[in-house]
Amino acid sequence: MKQPTERQTEVLSFISEYINVHSYPPAIREIADHFGMSVKGAYDHITALKRKGYLKQDGKRPRTMELVKSKEQEGMAALTEIPILGTVAAGVPILSEENWDGTITLHRSMLKKNKKYFALNVRGDSMIGAGIMDGDIAVIEKQSIVRNGEIAVAVVDEAVTLKRFYKESSRVRLQSENPAYKPIYSRDVRVLGRLARIVRSY
Repeated sequence: MKQPTERQTEVLSFISEYINVHSYPPAIREIADHFGMSVKGAYDHITALKRKGYLKQDGKRPRTMELVKSKEQEGMAALTEIPILGTVAAGVPILSEENWDGTITLHRSMLKKNKKYFALNVRGDSMIGAGIMDGDIAVIEKQSIVRNGEIAVAVVDEAVTLKRFYKESSRVRLQSENPAYKPIYSRDVRVLGRLARIVRSY
């Protein structure tokens, strides 16, 4: 794309903000009035922006202007940042405060709509049978209830752990995926979320 002039950039920004507020584009006269220019001047800027590939319009129909996003902009819009909130134990539960420890960037297609997520650094090897290794990043879907057999982040005695969750008649069993670790049994378990995916750096 050929770069717009300074004034064309201002016009493009105005159109973008107008669409965000009203959900439809401004009329050319509204653009002219906003910038104190003639209707022809506004029309010339729109024509130039369409020629440079920043705008498109459905013929001459009013209020049909659309912003044209570059592939780079579309790619960035499809990404979301998930906060990393410290460490979770895949082993013996360890104390874990919600310490912001940076972010991890994921494509929106990897996440469910209208769900909230956080991530934790994994320490330990108790979940290797489920393919979860020491050093992985666990992406967690925030929720307080999980189904039996799902892998959950749970708080037991103020310690945070990542285990397979089973609700029994009078207690909860947090099951490892490594025979070297015994199950954790407790009547006081608080679920923070369910495992959505694992991110690993090689």
